[in-house]
Amino acid sequence: MSATQLTMAPARRILIVDDDSDLLQLLSMRLASAGFEVDTANSAEAAINSLDISRPHLVITDMRMQGMDGMALFDHIHKNIPTLPVIMLTAHGTIPDAVDATQRGLFGYLTKPFDSKVLLDQVAKALQISFATAAQPGEADEWRAAIITQSPVMEDILSKAKLVAEGDASVLICGESGTGKELLAQAIHNASPRAQRPFVAINCAAIPEQLLESELFGHVKGAFTGAVRDHKGLFQSATGGTVFLDEIGDMPLVLQGKLLRVLQEKQVTPVGATQPIPLDVRIISATHRNLNDEIAAGNFREDIYYRLNVVELGIPPLAKRREDIPLLAKHFLSILAEKYNRKTNGFSSEAMETLISAPWPGNIRQLLNVVERSVVLSTTPLISSVLVQQTIHKEEEILMSLEEAKSRFERDYLIRILKITEGNVTQAAKLSKRNRTEFYKLLQKHQLSPSLIRQSQDTQQN
Repeated sequence: MSATQLTMAPARRILIVDDDSDLLQLLSMRLASAGFEVDTANSAEAAINSLDISRPHLVITDMRMQGMDGMALFDHIHKNIPTLPVIMLTAHGTIPDAVDATQRGLFGYLTKPFDSKVLLDQVAKALQISFATAAQPGEADEWRAAIITQSPVMEDILSKAKLVAEGDASVLICGESGTGKELLAQAIHNASPRAQRPFVAINCAAIPEQLLESELFGHVKGAFTGAVRDHKGLFQSATGGTVFLDEIGDMPLVLQGKLLRVLQEKQVTPVGATQPIPLDVRIISATHRNLNDEIAAGNFREDIYYRLNVVELGIPPLAKRREDIPLLAKHFLSILAEKYNRKTNGFSSEAMETLISAPWPGNIRQLLNVVERSVVLSTTPLISSVLVQQTIHKEEEILMSLEEAKSRFERDYLIRILKITEGNVTQAAKLSKRNRTEFYKLLQKHQLSPSLIRQSQDTQQN
């Protein structure tokens, strides 16, 4: 693909980084006149900030700059955005450094001074590689349509997912509950050569332990009580396609050993059978747990971890991709307004600010629930901030952690028992089957005063 062909395609964005304002302006003019969209940064630090806001298709940076130099900027990009090509501008004295960086992943370098043709040819080659891994408008509708995002972080993950999809390497997707791990697994399957074959999702935490082996690997008639016919199993039903093992961290240890054999031998033996069956599936797994911690605790096998984690993709929580919240909220609103036949068509500016600033411990799943409840309860075309706040508060009550729930129950229990005993600590301690010292410690923990209970009851009686 030539530079001319590239400029005829949808606009490619290039970030130029240089602390020499004259050279920055010259490069910008040359590339803009060739039809590229150009962003500029006068330091590496400013470039990193720019990358966090919007992602270009190519970075061109000077090597020698005040403060953080071009090599440090390249190292940062290569570590955090490995699919983003970088071209280095270098003087003759720094060519050895540029050659060394090329061996470490730098796309290429240009020695100063350089002419426009050399620059544009180098840019064209870099963008050809960049767009081989990036989603094109048509492709986006086909393989990643279900993933609604404008986050640079998510775009990086999707670029890696597209690369991974081309092969059969096992993928481990990590992320909190509700972040969209199954959607990413489905997208990888859609972009793979297996796209026309089945995608079978298995929630390892939802199937009872005693049934999990039979569900995964199948069974033969008579294998156990109730096995009245042969059962194929989910792995066999996915032949030629992809098996998605959701919440793999919750799989019992006994089953982990059997799964390891399946992965190693690429064959499955149904429960009660004596002959193995060849297996052709791609494995994608996901977990909200830290599997390294689970391995250390003896809950997860290290050998199967390395089998499943050939490539790891980590999805950030919604609170770390807040730029996606307006996009997701509007998308959910349009679907749900039609579903419930409501004329609600948007959020007030204050309501949107509330959505953007909320903590979202339940991530995208919680956002969907909040939007759905708001649509159902709204009586106006625009959803108000008050309604959103009330809905978020109810959602957070449902999603509170076990420790928070225990603490709230404990406090409510103490208040209730103090009211029953009219603030008599000795009597309250006896009723709760605690000694006075323990009971006082609980009161101090929750900053409760028996005297306030007594005063409240005296006021009510008067």
